[in-house]
Amino acid sequence: MKIAALLLVSAGLSVPALAQTIHSPGNKLTLSFQLSPSGEPTYQLHFGAKTVVNTSKLGLLLQNQPGLDQGFQVARIDSTVHDATWQPVWGEVKNIRNHYKELAVTLAQPAANGHRMVLRFRLFDDGVGFRYEVPQQPGLTYFVVQDEKTEFNLPANHKAFWIPGDYDSNEYAYTTSRLSEVNTTPIKAIEKKAAPTRIQTPLMLKSDDGLYVNIHEAALVNYSAMMLNVDTKTFGLTSQLVPDATGTGAKAYLQAPENTPWRTIVVSNKAPEVLASKLILNLNEPSKVTDTGWIKPQKFVGVWWEMQVSKASWNYSDTTNIKLAGTEWNKLKPNGRHGATTVNVKRYIDFAAAHHIPGVLVEGWNVGWEDWVGNWKEEVFDFVTPYPDFDVNELQRYAASKGVNIIMHHETSGSVTNYERRQDAAYRFMNEHGYTSVKTGYVGRIIPRGEHHDGQWMVNHYVRTAQKTADSHIMVDMHEPVRPTGLHRTYPNWLACEAARGNEFNAFSEGNLPEHETILPFTRLMGGPMDYTPGIFKLQGYAASAPQRQVHTTLAKQLALYVTMYSPLQMAADLPENYNEHLDAFRFIEDVPVDWDDTRIVAAEPGDYLTIARQAKGKNEWYVGSITDEKARTQTVKLDFLTPGTTYEATIYADGKGASWDKNPTAYQIRKQKVNSKTTLKLQLAAGGGAAVSIKPAGK
Repeated sequence: MKIAALLLVSAGLSVPALAQTIHSPGNKLTLSFQLSPSGEPTYQLHFGAKTVVNTSKLGLLLQNQPGLDQGFQVARIDSTVHDATWQPVWGEVKNIRNHYKELAVTLAQPAANGHRMVLRFRLFDDGVGFRYEVPQQPGLTYFVVQDEKTEFNLPANHKAFWIPGDYDSNEYAYTTSRLSEVNTTPIKAIEKKAAPTRIQTPLMLKSDDGLYVNIHEAALVNYSAMMLNVDTKTFGLTSQLVPDATGTGAKAYLQAPENTPWRTIVVSNKAPEVLASKLILNLNEPSKVTDTGWIKPQKFVGVWWEMQVSKASWNYSDTTNIKLAGTEWNKLKPNGRHGATTVNVKRYIDFAAAHHIPGVLVEGWNVGWEDWVGNWKEEVFDFVTPYPDFDVNELQRYAASKGVNIIMHHETSGSVTNYERRQDAAYRFMNEHGYTSVKTGYVGRIIPRGEHHDGQWMVNHYVRTAQKTADSHIMVDMHEPVRPTGLHRTYPNWLACEAARGNEFNAFSEGNLPEHETILPFTRLMGGPMDYTPGIFKLQGYAASAPQRQVHTTLAKQLALYVTMYSPLQMAADLPENYNEHLDAFRFIEDVPVDWDDTRIVAAEPGDYLTIARQAKGKNEWYVGSITDEKARTQTVKLDFLTPGTTYEATIYADGKGASWDKNPTAYQIRKQKVNSKTTLKLQLAAGGGAAVSIKPAGK
């Protein structure tokens, strides 16, 4: 249902610059818009009597022409109410309500040839989204955004969970500090270090008066990603767009009519309501994929972790200075460590088939890995030529005979021009050989040289890739891309992304602190699912070159991550032989779904703990995941979401006696008990630990 009400229309005359105020549908939030005396657009946001955002300016600065940031008069004000429910192709819930009040303010600049801009605000009970719209008009057809003057002036020195505003990487551990303490300088860079007070979104904040505030963006299309510059004295945040390669400071090349992504603020006085918000999804366009029956959320295993821990290699040979064209690959000397061999892949296929895992990822199957990284090389991979020890046809036959799908891997090494030239051939190859899913990768510096992972050029590439894979009925999982902004609603074949510091960092670095997985749902996952690659069972002694290295969780917490780290594409990331030592615990990975009808955020506090219950798609089964940081905790879970009058059997996978992430991570216990809607579970979580629970009707 959509109700429109025209509040004020000007016929060539300016509307008085009075404050325009709207309230969210349930009157939880209040948004006010007003022009400053110099004609600058400003807004304020309140949650009840509490200030969320003080008066903050809005505007766009353009190259070589007057900016859209001041000298405005209000030409028109429109208001609408929208209330509808839609069903995602897959997701955390079966139905999503999209209920908001909208304020659209048309602004005109008399001194700038009457240029016009529309500011559109959508106010929900759990936050607001707003964007800039530039209508088609004389004198403003093609234009370049030099800067965006979006402010979020916060009222106090909030606690913040942040990572540096690196234009080329999201793979950082989170820092928890006051806004006044933001300083990226001591942080080791992965790609390009951020300015000292530039940080990324999603930014999670907590005020001393009990508000949880999350700032991000939605529907990032044909624009560069938004970072935030922090004023450590006033606690104001100002947008910082990622520049292009020209060196002129250009951020986005646009042609009217055009609109920017939505800037989003999710706010509540309850942390679980932030995680339950569907505001970002609601601000994205409906699916552009009309036939979605081929899109299948799934679990998978794969030839991957053994390379991360240096047990195997991606490259077939140790020869260097390889040229893609002209190399006789079957004459190279094998190094004996290559992971993607026909024999080894069959081993993973057998394991997947035995444990009802639909997919097997294979990395390192294709030629070019000998000198793939660090050389800023354009012709790296062709995405269709296998190494001599990888038999494409035989593995296609073998996987099909076992009812398993092989997942394609397309690492680009940042050479995106090369990938785009070869995508059509690569996707034809996939269709011909039965590959229904692809994992793409963008490690290293981008080609076109000088472009950034999070700039407009690459943002458009990710969207083009989602479109092209959809056209070929291929599902896609992107690694090292810009962080998601809800576009999986528009392209539901875009199942997941990495775009953050994943579980892999436990393999080759100091690892992820126990709090890491309690922060990610409040930050990175606000924009969409993450391919975090959980399920590591061998938590110590897996890296021969660094025997002291270990995963900073217990085994039970690795199970719980399948519920708390939402994704429709979940990897059981460890080696088959490590799972074979704990098949009783692996049963939870076999059972846990990846698609859901309902989700309940039972308890949450960023940086501390998280407990989530989810109902399996189309089934009367529930799964619970509960995790903690470095502190041991007891988590209470009321099972009032179960069907009244039905008896269920709960299988509880919990930390064992004496378990802790650092001293005794593999201690776990499995117990069963009858439960119903009146039952309350008490889950004992060890330091760095967790618990996973499957709840099925008794007798099934």
